[in-house]
Amino acid sequence: MTRPEEQTMAESLSGRCMCGAVRYVIDGPVRDVWNCHCDRCRRWTGHFTAAAGCRRDHLRLIADETLEWYHPEEWPDVAYGFCQRCGSSLFWKVIAVPPGESEQKLDHIAIWAGTLDPPTGLSTELAIYAADASDYHTLDTSIETHPRDPQEILEN
Repeated sequence: MTRPEEQTMAESLSGRCMCGAVRYVIDGPVRDVWNCHCDRCRRWTGHFTAAAGCRRDHLRLIADETLEWYHPEEWPDVAYGFCQRCGSSLFWKVIAVPPGESEQKLDHIAIWAGTLDPPTGLSTELAIYAADASDYHTLDTSIETHPRDPQEILEN
């Protein structure tokens, strides 16, 4: 598994929503793709989430006038970014951490891999919340799989 300190610097990656009203560039290392099968991600995207990640300060929004953040009442510590115009899901971020948990989570943002402009040079690294995968989906056995959220991975 790639740790942040082992990541290589990409020239820069870019991406956008379907209509192009939200556009971004990533100027820094990008974490390989994690597939999340949790109930929230499945309901937010209509399937599991395939998300790359980077430090928030490496994500540069080029156009964001239609970017909106959804804050679920039942999970107030996170926010989901989407385009108000076309409805594309783009981002997920932690906005608060409970006392005693690592504040390092606040420094990072998940980026839906399908919004990145190819070629990305990324690969799928692991699956989390695999125990929550929908019954219609066959998990990829060639990647590292965790039944739930492996806290030790997310804190590194």
